[in-house]
Amino acid sequence: MKRFYFIILLLASAVCVSAQEATTATPQSKEPLNVNEARKQRGFVSDECFVPKGQWIFGGTASYSAHRNMDYTFTLINDIDSYGYSVNVSPMIAYAPWRNMAVGVRFSYGRSLFRLDNASLSVSDVDINVDMFHQLKHSYTGTLFWRPYIPLGSTNRFALFAEVQLNLSGGEAKNVAATGLVDGMQDYRGTYSKTFGASLGLQPGIVAFIQNNAAVELSIGVLGIGFDRTLQTKNQVAQGEINSLDTKFKLNLLSVGFGMSFYL
Repeated sequence: MKRFYFIILLLASAVCVSAQEATTATPQSKEPLNVNEARKQRGFVSDECFVPKGQWIFGGTASYSAHRNMDYTFTLINDIDSYGYSVNVSPMIAYAPWRNMAVGVRFSYGRSLFRLDNASLSVSDVDINVDMFHQLKHSYTGTLFWRPYIPLGSTNRFALFAEVQLNLSGGEAKNVAATGLVDGMQDYRGTYSKTFGASLGLQPGIVAFIQNNAAVELSIGVLGIGFDRTLQTKNQVAQGEINSLDTKFKLNLLSVGFGMSFYL
């Protein structure tokens, strides 16, 4: 009987020790994460320093394209004689007031010319001929942007960024077209327009260092909202005005940017 009581006592002691260990191992309830801790847990904040505080960033993009068509045929349009070019430059300067974050300004200028000297369209019994149409456009944009960087890995060579932009733009366009013969002489129609606009957009991208202080960037616009106002004068007599409000929530392939920047 004494042996039986001794076995029960040992079992009770073992149960008490196990319960005590389980109580000690039970994790205490964690406090909710603050904003910075939650951003770090999602990967928006990294311990890696891709852009140190106090660094200056210089860069920009430039592009040029031209075309010339002689008696060219495109689907239903025949005898196309045209010439044109497009040039764009966009310098940029930025400063990093915090680690992995930069603010800066960018200025963009573009000029394009399209000259159509001849084209004809034939559909069934309808023939449309264009004897002359010329268009010259200038555009300029000033941008204030904020860019946070998210390093990829621990090599400090690649990083993602999401650039928030505030744009103020302007431009002018001149169109001249031949309208046909009037009293045996060729008649022309001219239109002059000036455009002013403002927009707010988001342009994410990726940056990769190819040298210690030189990097290449690739970005694309995904969304934005903007307002444009166009004042138009036709034949130096009639005047008109167009106001438009646009919202874009999709990939904009026309805003793909490829450039180079220097981190000094």
